[in-house]
Amino acid sequence: MSVLKFLSFVAAFQSVSAVEPLVDLGHSRYQGVPLQNGITQWLGLRYGAPPVGNLRFAAPQDPPRNGSLQIADTHGNICIGTGQAANATGYGEDCLFLDIYAPSNATENSKLGVYFFIQGGGFNTNSNPNLNGSGIVTAGDLQVITVAINYRVGAYGFLAAQEVASPNNGLKDQRKALEWVQKNICKFGGDPSRVTMAGDSAGAASVTLQLTAYGGRDDRLFSATAAESQSFAAVRTVNESQYQYDALVIRTGCASAQDTLACLRGLNTTYFQSQSFNIPFPGASSPPLYMYGPTLDNDFVTDYTYSAFDKGAFVHVPGIYGDDTNEGTIFTPNTTATIGDSDNFLKNQFPALTLQQLAKINSLYPVDGTPTFVNTSRFWRQASNAYGEVRYICPGIFISRKYSELNVPIWNYHWDVVDPTQGVEGFGVPHTVEVNAIWGPNNTNGGAPASYNTTNAAIVPVAQGYWTSFVRANNPNTHRFKGTPHWDQYGTSEARIHFVTNATAIETVPEDQRSRCSYLSSIGVDLKQ
Repeated sequence: MSVLKFLSFVAAFQSVSAVEPLVDLGHSRYQGVPLQNGITQWLGLRYGAPPVGNLRFAAPQDPPRNGSLQIADTHGNICIGTGQAANATGYGEDCLFLDIYAPSNATENSKLGVYFFIQGGGFNTNSNPNLNGSGIVTAGDLQVITVAINYRVGAYGFLAAQEVASPNNGLKDQRKALEWVQKNICKFGGDPSRVTMAGDSAGAASVTLQLTAYGGRDDRLFSATAAESQSFAAVRTVNESQYQYDALVIRTGCASAQDTLACLRGLNTTYFQSQSFNIPFPGASSPPLYMYGPTLDNDFVTDYTYSAFDKGAFVHVPGIYGDDTNEGTIFTPNTTATIGDSDNFLKNQFPALTLQQLAKINSLYPVDGTPTFVNTSRFWRQASNAYGEVRYICPGIFISRKYSELNVPIWNYHWDVVDPTQGVEGFGVPHTVEVNAIWGPNNTNGGAPASYNTTNAAIVPVAQGYWTSFVRANNPNTHRFKGTPHWDQYGTSEARIHFVTNATAIETVPEDQRSRCSYLSSIGVDLKQ
């Protein structure tokens, strides 16, 4: 064989051979770990420079060059959140890392669909860190790659004021990771043109905010989206957020500094964390569940989320949106005992609520007929029903309707899988519990209800079949689990899939829920959602 033919043979062989665990990304070389399940994992890959020192409260930067070989067998730091101890194991400010799980036999020509996951946490914590992507890759017949990211939260990711040149840095971290995937995922066997951007809770809110970023500009960073319990929190302008910055500066003793931002950047993490906590929104009586969050900066975020989707100012790609039956139970204090407690809780989360709007909400969510549970009042469920639809369920229905009106492929779901323990305790089917089925109950760090491995185990392959099919084909039906129903698109009939163990079927949004959501969506912009 001639040298030329030999070199051609080698080049051809290399182009179709499996991706090596050793991956050279230019800025760094990472040694992945092949697992016995036919999957290789790369943990703790850096996608951004350490956001410390002068980069605290700054936009993310490219990762620095590292000439040494790095063994990618350990998760990177989880981004430290509001109220968390500075010395918590596995947490820190240097946290812009991602994990990848890919079939070991993938090649650079495999062009596999990519499931890019943004975890939740109310923009104040990373609440789903270090999920094991093996379950999704296996359920997808080794035709899927998972990417899971950490991003800055709390003040580190969402401090906003006239003094802060770059607000919304947590969202910019996510976009930096999406750009990283576009540049590098082919080296792991993925297709940069087939990225499904997904997330739960604040991660699902992030999906909507990435869709509407820069006025809905399409930078070709993703080809589909999947949002689990999308959240519409109130979005404040820079001026409306100034009180948070001012209070932080005063608490930390930086008020007399010539450059207050430089003073905040110079504080050590331990002291900064001791002074970084939630305070009431203006017009509220107590601190909210989550204070820091996305800012209406007229750059990354150009409009309220309801308004942006209403105008069609979002990237038009196929989507999945949906919610759980009892979205509000884990958030609402179970000490809620009167209508005054209920209204006060809602007002603390959405201080723009007027007395007239609260009265209307009280009429839409009467306490009569709500169940009672041990050591709780019926007002716990009354308040949680209202909060769950205001923040989660009705926004998902609204988005699905707008997608349908614009002929953008859209599928909506209602997760109604009851865990016996959660049912007895009164939590019902709580916020984002479906994540445990989508990833697999053994891959969520002990967060899955026990029944997902016993009486509700049958729902796991059903959910995984739809989700991995969507990642592979932009359609949840193409590769769905055998024997499961066809998931109809959301349209004028407002059809959605109703997940129930051994009884999953198509349903329509009930008329009473449509009516409640119609009102809540009509006041969404008033509430700054």
